[in-house]
Order: sequence, then structure tokens, then C-alpha cells
Amino acid sequence: MRDSTGIKHVAARAGVSVGTVSNVLNRPDRVSEPTRHKVLRAIEELGFVRNESGRQLRAGHSRTVAYVVLDASNPFFTDVAKGIEQVARAAGVALYICNSDGDVAREADYLDLLLEQRVRGILITPVTQETSQLAVHARRGMPVVLVDRSPDAAWCSVGVDDVEGGELAVTHLCEQGHQRIAFVGGPMHTVQVADRLEGSRRALAALGRPPESLSVIETATLNVAEGRRAGQRLSGLPRARRPTAAFCANDLVALGLLQQMTLMGVDVPDELAIVGYDDIEFAGAAAVPLSSVRQPRELLGRTAADLLLAESAAGTDHVHQQVVFRPELVVRASSIAPPNSGAP
Repeated sequence: MRDSTGIKHVAARAGVSVGTVSNVLNRPDRVSEPTRHKVLRAIEELGFVRNESGRQLRAGHSRTVAYVVLDASNPFFTDVAKGIEQVARAAGVALYICNSDGDVAREADYLDLLLEQRVRGILITPVTQETSQLAVHARRGMPVVLVDRSPDAAWCSVGVDDVEGGELAVTHLCEQGHQRIAFVGGPMHTVQVADRLEGSRRALAALGRPPESLSVIETATLNVAEGRRAGQRLSGLPRARRPTAAFCANDLVALGLLQQMTLMGVDVPDELAIVGYDDIEFAGAAAVPLSSVRQPRELLGRTAADLLLAESAAGTDHVHQQVVFRPELVVRASSIAPPNSGAP
């Protein structure tokens, strides 16, 4: 196929008008079956592919949406993207995935690029709570939905109550008898991390525990390597001050911490109980199955995509919705000491 092959060439090969070819492509019900087959045969013979982007620009709408992911290496966001893709595909819409990798400047570059591409709408898990650039996009008519974020009346949003999730995790560890608990995660400007830490502190307050019962080990990011480094830092503390339990801001950090403890001969959960967050597929498959706060990952994605498509269709009549799901604690071996173990 030559790049210059266009709708006029198809019309000439089929012996019909350009308008008839356009109807076959866009309104096939208006064309008789014999004529439609003749045009489709000409399209196949010429290898014609219509300029979809140009057609969309002329029509004033796009058949693509984008998801700006906070961390594409995290299986949690992969599952969220699966849910988005399910809804987009059913609606005949293509999905772009952009990875900000937790970088504010990179996120801003992607948002500008997507505006230039005139996508139908943007789903985003923002790096920080700062939304001024998103507001600029919204004023230009770009539908935006926040994913895995706390409710914000200025936007459609879908998320899980991360404060409650933090409360669930630390309450569970306290109920196991732990007096010294570490919160492991970061950076603290990440909204989800801050909310999970806030929930941890609320749990201690509700149980009448002093604030110093919780120590914070901040990580540079939320991955396995940072979990291992946190394990090294924990093991370096004097035994009298060393936490006997850790609540990690996500499962990747928790799995890294578990790996490091195993490497150093520290028994989990007898010497260190661990709870993660997200309940990714690998959590239950770990050498010591990981307790975790579960989020409905694909459901988050499907709900967010539904909201985005509804907003793009409604125009100025749209009313923002904020959907908040409740987390669920899934208890496994990493936080429950076996009977007669003497832990914690």
C-alpha cells in the first residue's frame, strides 16, 4: 500500500462516488449490500486504511483515552489498567498508558502531550495533591478522572478509603499484642502513603496507645528494593527499640522487607510481623503468605473508565461523582504467630 492511497482511489476502483465510500465507512446501513461489498473489495485490494485521527478531529471527538499511571512497575496499577481497558474496549475506545513513575515533571509533560493529541479524556493517579495543571486541562474542556485518590469535589474520582485501610492494618497488629510498630513507606508527598500513615496513627489513638508506639521508616519510593533497605535499617536498631511488627504502604515494599528478613534469618512473623497493602497476586504466593489490605483493583479501573466516558458524553450537563470503596484486611501467615510461639 502506498501512503498516498485515499478515499478517492477507493471510489475510482469501486466505480462509486466518494460519498458512497464515506457512507460504507461511517454509515453502512445507508448503502445497499452489493455496493457495500464492491467498496469493501476495493478497500482490500488497495490496502486502504482511513485516517482515523483526521476523521476524529473533523468530527470534534476522539476514540482514545489515556491513563497516566503513578508506577507502571507496580502490579496494582496494572490491574487497575486492566479494568479501564475492559470498559474502553467495550465502548470501542483505545487506551493509552503513560507512566509518570512518580515524577512530577514527567507527569506534566504527559498531560501537555495528551492535550495536544486531543484524547477524549484523561484518567490519572497524580503524584501529589497539586491539581493546578489538571484544572487548566479541565477549563479547556478535557474530562479528567482521578484514580486511587481521596474524594475531591472538583473532579470525578474513584478510590479506596486509605485512612480506614491504615486503621485496619495497625489495629490488627495491635490486637496481636505488638507494642512497637513500624510504618514503612514513602515518599510522604504521595497522597496514598500519607493517608495510610494517618490511618495508622488514628488506630493507635483509638486504642489509647502513645504516638511513639509507631516509628516511621520513610522510603524513597514504593518498590521491593526499598523494602529491603528498610529491613536493613530495622535490623540495625537496638533490640530494645526494634519494632516487632511493620505495616508497609504497599505490597512491593512488604515483599522486599520479607525477603530481607528471611535473608538475615529473622523469623516472620515470630520476630517481625508484616502487613502490606493492595493484596496484589504475589502477596498470597510469597514464601510466607503476606497479610494485606485489599483494594478492588480492576473494579477501581472499570468504575473510573465509566465515569470518564459518561463525563465526555454529558458535556456541560455533567455532575462530578466521587466513588469511594472500602478496604478489606486479608490476614495470612505473615502477621499471625503460630500457637505456642511466644511471639511477639
